Amino acid sequence: MKVIIADKSHSIYAQIICDTIAESANVRGTGIARRTPEYIMTKMENGNAVIALDGNTFAGFCYIEKWGHGKYVANSGLIVHPNYRGAGLAKKIKHKVFEHSRNKFPEAKVFSITTGLAVMKMNSDLGYKPVPFSELTDDQSFWDGCQTCKNYDVLTRTNRKLCLCTGMLYDPEKAKNKVTKQIKEKTFNRLKKIKETLFLKKNKK
Repeated sequence: MKVIIADKSHSIYAQIICDTIAESANVRGTGIARRTPEYIMTKMENGNAVIALDGNTFAGFCYIEKWGHGKYVANSGLIVHPNYRGAGLAKKIKHKVFEHSRNKFPEAKVFSITTGLAVMKMNSDLGYKPVPFSELTDDQSFWDGCQTCKNYDVLTRTNRKLCLCTGMLYDPEKAKNKVTKQIKEKTFNRLKKIKETLFLKKNKK
């Protein structure tokens, strides 16, 4: 099994990816925005997708969307073929596409809207935080993409403030500040221990 960045050569899998997404939506009865094979092919050609293959057999997929002139990116369309579910593949794909997003768009905020508890858990592990929709992109073309979701009427009735999906956001600036704070705390604690050790030694004398 390999999880790699997709390219034009993987366009042969576009139809089965769309079919798998549609079948999953029907089985789960939850909202999943539909995409065309042509749309999936474009993502592959632009290097904005990750695909999992078992030899030459399709196993899973996820793609990147860029919004608000690159201020936001979303990891969308995460899907694992039924034959490969339950083995942790979704998590591998999610980590790969998140890493690719951070490398390709390092300044962008990464967001996700999902009804799936498993996806929320994976997002949380990567550092996403639940946020109101108002903190996500205001790019109208993103929200237009929700029109193929069965819950779109909920989104429109609430003036795009609420839906059955949960909005989650990874802010690289906040994540960087958190790491800096942790480093400062570790440095302070280390210096504190050194001073305490020296103080104890001095008292023993």
